Amino acid sequence: MSDRTAADSPAHGVSGDDMASALFAQLILQQSNLALILLGRTPNPETGQATPNLEGARMLIDQLEMIETKTRGNLTKDEEALLRQTLMGLRMAFVEAVEKQPAAKAGAGESSSAAAATPSSGAPAAEAPPAAEESHKKFSKKY
Repeated sequence: MSDRTAADSPAHGVSGDDMASALFAQLILQQSNLALILLGRTPNPETGQATPNLEGARMLIDQLEMIETKTRGNLTKDEEALLRQTLMGLRMAFVEAVEKQPAAKAGAGESSSAAAATPSSGAPAAEAPPAAEESHKKFSKKY
């Protein structure tokens, strides 16, 4: 990015690889912390309250998965372990957050989608379960 020499950097005596490793770890932890805030596991620093946003958290987890895929074979063992463990923890937290969602929200979403899927001609109620399955699939992700 820039042509700075080791003497120009604030940490004299730190190699470029060590600095890159530290920045990589910082990026992973930053993404992880943001995801935890969006999962409602950590209070928002601005408001002090948990503000869950599962779609935002899913996006951050997906970004970390992309980093894992794109950097495969180019990371040190420590970097790989940090990324793998971070992703595992975030995936578990995501599953817990989805399961923790209020039943009222899930029930309201399913009933409105089932009502929209049922034609007014009095179709059998057997069509409602696929809508429930679709709702379940919406939050399941293969890790």
